[in-house]
Amino acid sequence: MRSPRVVTAAVLVVVGLLLQTTVLPALGWPDAGAGAVPSVVLLVVVGTALVTDTRFATLTGFFAGLLLDLAPPADHLAGRWALALMTVGYVVGRLSHDNQPDIGAVRRSGPLLIVASSLGGSFVGNSVYALTGLVLRDLDLSTSQVLRVIGIGLGWDLLGAALVVPAVMWIHRRVDRLGSAEPARVSLR
Repeated sequence: MRSPRVVTAAVLVVVGLLLQTTVLPALGWPDAGAGAVPSVVLLVVVGTALVTDTRFATLTGFFAGLLLDLAPPADHLAGRWALALMTVGYVVGRLSHDNQPDIGAVRRSGPLLIVASSLGGSFVGNSVYALTGLVLRDLDLSTSQVLRVIGIGLGWDLLGAALVVPAVMWIHRRVDRLGSAEPARVSLR
């Protein structure tokens, strides 16, 4: 793992965490369903998984989820988001890279792949989070309420994916391009 990629992922996760925990709750619909807002951190992990390798995306998901578990408004057992986002990083990374041909050194990422990855990642992440809450008896919700929250989360994440995932992918590609550029050589004549 190269250092610029790690720093980029860390900055994107922290910015996503700040947006998700401070700005978006104030803009959300009242009574939208258990405080559902776009999961910006999850979408950062999806965007990272689309442009990096599966191992890096899995580690990014784990550390992003751990930060989300420890963020001040957290009212659940720590580790649930870490497991959920680690699973998202792995699943999206594996499926997107295994089913996508390489074109030279550039991977093509069309709008359909971004939408499918965002919806799949949102479903997997929210489902793992909700199921661990039910298994650990950390939720005071019934199964029907959990399904409603997952559905609302899918809708919010689809809206957020239109901006977040392409931006994350662009930033990662830009940093990779800048990091791989060879330094200019100076020759003395």
